[in-house]
Amino acid sequence: MSQTFTTVKEVEAHAKQRMEKVLADMQHDAASLRTGRASVNLLDSIQVEAYGMLSPISHVATLHVPEPALITVQPFDRSQIKAIEAAIRNSDLGLNPSNDGNLIRLPIPPLNQERRKELVKKLLGITEDHRVAVRNIRRDANDAVKKLLKDKAISEDDERRALDEIQKLTDGLIVKLDQVSKAKEKELLDVK
Repeated sequence: MSQTFTTVKEVEAHAKQRMEKVLADMQHDAASLRTGRASVNLLDSIQVEAYGMLSPISHVATLHVPEPALITVQPFDRSQIKAIEAAIRNSDLGLNPSNDGNLIRLPIPPLNQERRKELVKKLLGITEDHRVAVRNIRRDANDAVKKLLKDKAISEDDERRALDEIQKLTDGLIVKLDQVSKAKEKELLDVK
């Protein structure tokens, strides 16, 4: 932590804010994993070559889910339809887009058991990466508290309370990460 803190409250507030960002990132990453259901979040990772630069697909087209197993992509500029279609086809989502010159249709095929297990494995990796990020934030916060003690800005009792509070914050956030992961895992393994 390159920041200088003067109170334990500042350290805790900063750690909490950083941990909440990790949780939001985990929720976003989990939402972008493909299930058997259509979701516009599925396309979040796709970048389209448009006007000489890479742009997120949502910046070059309108995305809709008209039915549970279909996503439609309506380009803002019809001349970009081939580039958008190519970006979707080249992604690792395994989708097969079709277009009628105005609209790209993405049927979402049901996942087979092997693909479901691959996605669960990927989800567990994402979850672990986010747990590590939370633990790193805890370490930074603990270091900041210890520095306050060393600088005689707080007492040893204050340090102990602060370290306990930071640990509670960490434990609570890891529980939330696990809840997001378990919910997504259930969604991935749920065969309709």
